[in-house]
Amino acid sequence: MTRRELFAAAAVSQLSPCASGQSKPELVSARRIWDRAEYNSFTDLIRVRNRWFCVFREGHSHAGDHGKVRIITSADAQKWEPAALVEEAGIDLRDPKLSEMPDGRLMLITGGIVYEGTAYATRAPRVSFSADGHQWSAPRRLLSEDHWLWRVTWRKNRAYSLSKLNEGRRERRGFLYSSENGIDWQWITEFKVEGVSETTLRFLPDDEAIALIRPGWIGSSRPPYKQWKFHKLEMTIGGPNFLILPDGRFWATARDYLENGTHSTVLAEMTRESYRPVLTLPSGGDTSYAGMVWYDDLLWISYYSSHEEKTSVYLATVRFR
Repeated sequence: MTRRELFAAAAVSQLSPCASGQSKPELVSARRIWDRAEYNSFTDLIRVRNRWFCVFREGHSHAGDHGKVRIITSADAQKWEPAALVEEAGIDLRDPKLSEMPDGRLMLITGGIVYEGTAYATRAPRVSFSADGHQWSAPRRLLSEDHWLWRVTWRKNRAYSLSKLNEGRRERRGFLYSSENGIDWQWITEFKVEGVSETTLRFLPDDEAIALIRPGWIGSSRPPYKQWKFHKLEMTIGGPNFLILPDGRFWATARDYLENGTHSTVLAEMTRESYRPVLTLPSGGDTSYAGMVWYDDLLWISYYSSHEEKTSVYLATVRFR
């Protein structure tokens, strides 16, 4: 299927039920929730202890400066207030991701970039912990130079994450790790797919693992997660995330690369072998890197976009009819 045909199919899907015969997604709301920094980007979203927490990077531009991690919180997802600011001298903290640990603490994982001027020099992951979302431990370096644990997913008291290794020096590689405490990580296997990069992992009730991988792969595996099957998508995606809803369907968000050189943030229907955009969120320019939460029969999506005045953080809600 050509790129034009894929977009035509997506447009049709917004007017009729999904091909699976299930309900289609309907955008309920989308509004800006933060724009105080010059550049607000790379979001994630979590709901714990009856509160919302949204995390993102604050900086002066997309890259090349020393970004800080802003955490904001809300009781009702309407009124947001600052909860914390995590920073490290001389380090660009990027792509912050939140998860809840088995002991109830919040875990913050970021990439820590070192620049020479504004040019990339090296990197390593950072981790911070919090009992309340307001007070955070100082960022602690993980693994070795050039790694980047991009998103953490917990399953049966273990954290899983794919590290994208190498940036602009040699061919990029992807290594799957697990950890019991978020600090000590054990190698499991290598993802041998072309261009392997940002990856989100989720687990089915029977322990099957599913991976959505930039620039366009879906993987699946069963314990002990050493052997994986990969399916190549027909399109390029960035900032991938997905959830498995209570009805068992997979719904994904990612940056869509349009033919005219622009970007959008899309919601896509996903299976082990397919990824089909069906809804475009209000977005454009530099955009995507979404957080996703299923709550109160709605899909809540944080993302960033520069389609209105400046690069800001947005929160959308989607209903399935």
